[in-house]
Amino acid sequence: MNDTEFHQLADKLMLNIEEAIDAYEGDADIDYETNGGVMTLTFENGSKIVINRQEPLHQVWLATKAGGYHFSLRDDSWICDRSGEEFYALLSTACRAQSGEDDVVISA
Repeated sequence: MNDTEFHQLADKLMLNIEEAIDAYEGDADIDYETNGGVMTLTFENGSKIVINRQEPLHQVWLATKAGGYHFSLRDDSWICDRSGEEFYALLSTACRAQSGEDDVVISA
């Protein structure tokens, strides 16, 4: 994958997250802001999740209260280098934990 392809895929991931949050109709209050390739999700309780692209590594990083995760693209999915879990699954778990709401699901 070259840098242009990485940027297109990372942009698509961020757009999917924005659309999922905009479409979410549950009780969690999630705000998001994107600035220079960094997306910050902010919850009603003040906690944050940060998603950013690491261009030199062609990775997407996810920082949550539970820890940090690095994702590489494998077979059209962003997969955690450490756990093997898929990006959206880990993001949804983190959103549920940080919002305190069991119905939060972020998916493509």
